Amino acid sequence: MHVLTDNWSTYWHGFLGTLWLTLVSAALALVLGAAVAGFRVSPVKPLRVFGTGWVTVLRNTPLTLLFFIVVLGLPRFDITLPFFTFAVLALGCYTSAFVCETLRSGVNTVPVGQGEAARSLGLTFTQTLGLVILPQAYRAVVAPLGSVMIALAKNTAIAGSFSVVELLGTYRTLNELGYGIVWTFVWIAVGYLVLTLAISALFNLLERRVAVSR
Repeated sequence: MHVLTDNWSTYWHGFLGTLWLTLVSAALALVLGAAVAGFRVSPVKPLRVFGTGWVTVLRNTPLTLLFFIVVLGLPRFDITLPFFTFAVLALGCYTSAFVCETLRSGVNTVPVGQGEAARSLGLTFTQTLGLVILPQAYRAVVAPLGSVMIALAKNTAIAGSFSVVELLGTYRTLNELGYGIVWTFVWIAVGYLVLTLAISALFNLLERRVAVSR
């Protein structure tokens, strides 16, 4: 227990870093994922091709490799950003592919008549998608989206290898101070467990509220 009590500020700082990285990356992933999901169901072929390519490439690229591409590749094009921003871009883009496919599965559950009714009222495809289809699709995929966000929270651990302050990276500091690595990782695991359980509880609450609103 003294590993935690003696280094509470170190653990807390790392936990807040992981929490903030998860929140910002999740926001980016949800926005990008919704946009790409719209591309994938768009009647415009170039958009469908782009959406398919985005999902295919990112879902089949190891996240660590994507980190290297962003952190080491973008500066070669004179794009210099803080490491935290690079981490958000890597995590957000990677997770957006999974958000996209989750939302697309939800879109497929929306009755075709909903879109036809919207078009009969004179709504454009963008309006139909944003006002009619996606809101219903979100309701159908709250639980799967929760799983995607939990995976995102755990994936933030990779950012510590790229000079980003996060929970897993605290083990290096504690190891240098001579603390046992086993208990160091035990408390790191507890931190991730707290975060993932909180995300799970949040999405369970959202799922229940959506079920009632139906």
